[in-house]
Amino acid sequence: MLAEPQQAIERLLAWFASNQRDLPWRRDRSPYSVLVSEIMLQQTQVSTVIPYYLRFMEAFPDLCALAAAPLDRVLAQWRGLGYYARARSLHRAAIILCDEYEGVLPDDPAILRTLPGIGEYTAGAILSIAFGQDVPAVDANVARVLSRLCDDPSDPRTPAGKRRLVELARALLPLGRTGAFNEAMMELGALVCSSAAPRCELCPLAGDCLALEHGTIAQRLVTSSKKERPTRQYVCLLDQADGRVLLVRRLAHGLLGGLWELPGGELLSDEDARVGMARILADDLSMSLSGAEVLGEVRHGYTHFTVEVAVLRGEARGTPQPAGGWDAWVRASEHDLPSYGLTGVATRALALADIVVAHN
Repeated sequence: MLAEPQQAIERLLAWFASNQRDLPWRRDRSPYSVLVSEIMLQQTQVSTVIPYYLRFMEAFPDLCALAAAPLDRVLAQWRGLGYYARARSLHRAAIILCDEYEGVLPDDPAILRTLPGIGEYTAGAILSIAFGQDVPAVDANVARVLSRLCDDPSDPRTPAGKRRLVELARALLPLGRTGAFNEAMMELGALVCSSAAPRCELCPLAGDCLALEHGTIAQRLVTSSKKERPTRQYVCLLDQADGRVLLVRRLAHGLLGGLWELPGGELLSDEDARVGMARILADDLSMSLSGAEVLGEVRHGYTHFTVEVAVLRGEARGTPQPAGGWDAWVRASEHDLPSYGLTGVATRALALADIVVAHN
């Protein structure tokens, strides 16, 4: 541990007071605001989250407003932020809280951790920032700061390593000011103690940092280079019969569960896009393809793979009978498209036909 932890903590808090970013969720420390922001910030950069957070809070200003909204509307507000399981979990949590806790986010750690989408870190952030409890909150940024500050090789991806880093954080908590401490550690990791290029000359804890003293900064939780993602070939169909776009809804569970998209799917090896689209329509919607032309291609990355999607414009004949990975269909006017939670691929495919889907 540190030789003079109290002095180090005071320097950290003073640095945070002078250098923290002006973020919208820092202007509203209510439990609901902290919950929404922390869920959105999971695996997503702060700059990306800000406009989504503002729109989301305007659309759903409290837990019960969120709980009362149809899932489709919630997903539509989340459109473009990715990792849609977060939106579904947040919606389910809001329903539980309004049904069982009168729309109030409880300050009981045991209850919080039973809610969908809330793990140990998110619970710690809510309890410390919104409720002032002395509970650590160790995310990737905080883990990196702790690893370097204490020159500790623990790997937070393992249960033992995670427990070790949480205990290191717990030992440093300034009682009564834990919320500010947790946020300061997060901010330090984001702005100064970065993974690849830490700016140690700007760090308020440089004089206390054991990894800096021992020359082991580069060995302490530097993110390994990402593996190249495989590319898969897909096809989708833009059918605008009577000026309305044919959409199908993905099953609630699995990748992009509950989102709406253009009919389509993965092509077989060396399969022509038109042939593949005809096969998918026949197998999964009991429809036939007519007059298809190629509009263009969109490329979209997911966590573990990338898709290259051939976008066709044509007509799907027959009455849709969703099967396979879909459970519903609709023909939507261009005016109504923003009210649907569309996949990123669908939004970009529509743009090829000069159909721009703006947020409500």
